[in-house]
Amino acid sequence: MNLVIVESPTKAKTLSRFLGGGYDVEATMGHIKDLPKSKLGVDIENNFEPQYEIVAKRTETIKSLQLKAKSSKLIYLATDPDREGEAIAQHVQELTTDHRSPVTRRIVFHEITKEAVEEAIANPRKVDENLVNAQIARRVLDRLVGYELSPLLWKKVRRGLSAGRVQSVAVRLIVEKEREIEKFKPVEYWEIFAKLQANSHEVGSDSSGVFVAQLTKEVGDKKTVDKILSDLKIAKYVVSDVRKRQVTKSPYPPFTTSTMTQAGSRIFGWSAKKTMMVAQGLYEEGLITYHRTDSLNLSSQAVEKTRGYIAKVYGDKYLPEKARFYKTSSKVAQEAHEAIRPTNITNKPNGKNKLYDLIWRRFVACQMTAAVYNETTIDVEARVYQLRASGQIMTFDGWRKLFAVAPTSGVGFDSPEVYLLPEVEKGEKLDLEKVWGEQKFTQPPARFNEASLIKTLEKLGIGRPSTYAPIITTIQIRQYVEKNDSKAFAPTLVGIAVNDFLIGNFSDIFDYSFTAEMEDSLDKVADGKLLWVKTIKDFYTPFGKKVKDVTKNSKRVKIEVEKLGRKCLECKDGELVIRTGRFGKFVSCSRFPDCKHTEKYIEKVGMKCLKCKEGDVIIKRTGKGRNFFGCSRYPDCKFASWKKPVNIDSKK
Repeated sequence: MNLVIVESPTKAKTLSRFLGGGYDVEATMGHIKDLPKSKLGVDIENNFEPQYEIVAKRTETIKSLQLKAKSSKLIYLATDPDREGEAIAQHVQELTTDHRSPVTRRIVFHEITKEAVEEAIANPRKVDENLVNAQIARRVLDRLVGYELSPLLWKKVRRGLSAGRVQSVAVRLIVEKEREIEKFKPVEYWEIFAKLQANSHEVGSDSSGVFVAQLTKEVGDKKTVDKILSDLKIAKYVVSDVRKRQVTKSPYPPFTTSTMTQAGSRIFGWSAKKTMMVAQGLYEEGLITYHRTDSLNLSSQAVEKTRGYIAKVYGDKYLPEKARFYKTSSKVAQEAHEAIRPTNITNKPNGKNKLYDLIWRRFVACQMTAAVYNETTIDVEARVYQLRASGQIMTFDGWRKLFAVAPTSGVGFDSPEVYLLPEVEKGEKLDLEKVWGEQKFTQPPARFNEASLIKTLEKLGIGRPSTYAPIITTIQIRQYVEKNDSKAFAPTLVGIAVNDFLIGNFSDIFDYSFTAEMEDSLDKVADGKLLWVKTIKDFYTPFGKKVKDVTKNSKRVKIEVEKLGRKCLECKDGELVIRTGRFGKFVSCSRFPDCKHTEKYIEKVGMKCLKCKEGDVIIKRTGKGRNFFGCSRYPDCKFASWKKPVNIDSKK
């Protein structure tokens, strides 16, 4: 028997389906070695040597693998095709190889299909030391930052806090965005519209002859608005220009990890963690290619099969003359990887997995013809004022056949109806039906949600495909940020305090450019262009000195608190305030530690429990830091929901 070692039981099961009886496929159940949790685990004086230990709960798994390895003909290390997978392969090799063991071979495939795995077995290689070193470098780097800064936060901010190299930069983005919003001052402006009737309209045509045109300039004050409206009510309206053109809209490229998690957030309301978890299952079941990728590369074979499928199912008019390939925007993307796509285009979505449905449609659509629109722009003169109306009508759906959209043939401003622009000519006179103005105010910058945060991290070059979801999960678990009802991030008072301390004392370490440069350095280690020890040494030498200096000279940071406007019932002197601890928010006296009075913090959402009708719906928190909605009468009432309940009575 040949022994094939992978990470997960699902992946093992999928491989077993087509490898046949000559192979025994076993799973490591994840990492089998890691740095210790109870100590630094890095020998700083000995070239930052990592002191890996066997993961305690993997002891029995390792014994089983060692036993099977001794009786196997060959050992194939088939862990994932990235740095994490390479490190696991290295650790498995270390623990299963001795003078009695068979030959160990590393095989890599980006999709779990019979053809891909057979090709990998036919072309084995050695464990890539450069990839392993890059993983060691990242692990050591993050451990040094965490273990050096966390005790410092305990001393200078509050016990129980911790810091992460990349996570702290993500918190910085959210804090700085919040401060932009706080400084923002809305500015009033007005938009002016006229509802017009075309006299040349023919009865029985698609258009009613009525359309809405907008003043081409915004107006800043009500007095000017009233003057313009007064003028427009008595003005004569004439078409000054009509422009028509054909517009084509090409399909989006296939998914990368970043765009997939953004789509999961935007379309399904999923967290990045959930999207990656679902994608992991699809990959391990052999349905999609590897889901941790920043490459837009596509195999010619997959593209040709898809083009054949499009021609057969949708017809030649949906098939462009040439295959469409995409250039990867990321300068460090591994072109050996592919974009995320179905492994078999004939495995059509069946409605059971909506992420697979989205991946399948996105990939098929990227090889279809562009959608075609007729765009019309009508310019209208009214005295000295210029108005404009624009609209589009889709004349050929192309790739949009897989992504239905609402009509884009015009915009109705005062009602839900959609206006179709009529056929008019230059110089034609128009009748005014009504004119009006709408008061508006400039809006503050939007808070980050998961999609926009991932997009910004990618744009800045911070993080990599495998790190986006952990970054977002970690900053929520640590209670440095929280989501509002719109699923947008806002920093907590603790998060603001930690951010201000870190940026105030380590601005260079948590600088966006510096963090991106560190990612580039790790990529160069993976490519064999940099030595990992030198990379860590160049970072740690000034960093270690800075930590000592800050520990000695910096002051303790005060975490701001939210006052409740009530006196403490115990000491009668202090005010009750909201604080954030390891297990979430709680109420305490402002005179702490002189007064140790505390109360449970209850955050109501303003409605009664839908189940018992007596308790209040309140926001609660799981042990892993995720918010949910429950009843204040728990455990008497066990109502719970991940989504905010809707009060049906209040909607009637």
